[in-house]
Amino acid sequence: MTVHVRRAGPLDAPAMAELLNAIIARGGTTAMTRPVTADGLAGHMNTPGAIWHVAEDAEGTVLGFQWIEPAPNLGPGACDIASFVRIGETGRGVASRLFQANRDAARAAGLSWINAEIRADNDSGLTYYQSRGFERYGMIRGKRLQDGTIVDKVLMRYDL
Repeated sequence: MTVHVRRAGPLDAPAMAELLNAIIARGGTTAMTRPVTADGLAGHMNTPGAIWHVAEDAEGTVLGFQWIEPAPNLGPGACDIASFVRIGETGRGVASRLFQANRDAARAAGLSWINAEIRADNDSGLTYYQSRGFERYGMIRGKRLQDGTIVDKVLMRYDL
């Protein structure tokens, strides 16, 4: 399978919202519990310092997307990461290629480390970040999600 990774833009927002809403509806892997809109994602892309990438196949179908954005609450040089891959496309290298692009962009932006907060019950997410070289450094216990669900979250970091 051919996967092309490029910077994401506002015109990608409808396809990214469709992909993410399917993941949210299935539940269990993202902390998001309410559907997103294309306008909401397009607006989020305008967060100062945010860097978004999209992965697509040869036909232009969005297979996944990932963003990093500054995390000033974690100190200078820190950023948060979020990753999403279309249901049925995991395990094909989509997220790995997205991470390569965002890791390189984070370095170019002068960032020093990437923070990931992963639901403790999201085994595939934990495995993915660990396989990229992220290391566990903490936990958030009893995090309340938008729908009231309580989950633990694993904190992982990748030093640039």
